Amino acid sequence: MPKRPIHRSIKTALGYEENIRDSELLRDWNQRLEQICKPCWELKYCPYGPLVEEFPLLPVLRRKAEEHHAYLKNCLETKVLGDGRPLDDQRKQDFEERVSAFKAEEHPEEIPPILEEAACRVFGHVCPVFLIAEPLTETKTRRAHSRYISNEVMLKVVRRDGQVCQICHQAVPDNQVEFDHIIPFSRGGTTTAENLRLVHADCNREKGDVLDHILHPSPIEHLFEIQQEDKRSPRQKKR
Repeated sequence: MPKRPIHRSIKTALGYEENIRDSELLRDWNQRLEQICKPCWELKYCPYGPLVEEFPLLPVLRRKAEEHHAYLKNCLETKVLGDGRPLDDQRKQDFEERVSAFKAEEHPEEIPPILEEAACRVFGHVCPVFLIAEPLTETKTRRAHSRYISNEVMLKVVRRDGQVCQICHQAVPDNQVEFDHIIPFSRGGTTTAENLRLVHADCNREKGDVLDHILHPSPIEHLFEIQQEDKRSPRQKKR
């Protein structure tokens, strides 16, 4: 029985173009596997933490997608959720939209085991190590995985700073990780590892509050603030 072609949704999830030949994709993927391995295989934990969520998920298999589609349709017909609760209006609208938009052909019937191995066993997302090991031509799909800071830059900053906040110098829990522009982005700072540092989310908020009082958006506004302050507290003339 001939092998099924690799579904386009799998290709794009792994950062490849839809029209790449299966043989070319597998050849490139095998080269990656020869050079690198998942860090969790040796560390026994995921060093990327919540950053993994910035990377794509492998698509849901068609069989699973069809089962979920049937469940949504049943909820709409019976007006009852799977746990017995009544279907509220908000969920009803959501389910109707998802049922209407469902297309079975957009889901793969199978994922080759060699590619399925790329998924994180904890979070389910494609392990970052496979996507940053070799530079790929950037596509709109890959660029959309992170709005402002590329995955490669985020991981570089995390490794460099050792997951320690560069403001309070304490370890940063996974749910508090944020990246701070040393020179603010709004003032011309670049989104590069050299201009970024790892910080607690709370420390980043406090820094922003302080900067609002220190930094002035423009010389004109700064002068206006001084003039307003002078009007509120007129200086006494020297006698």
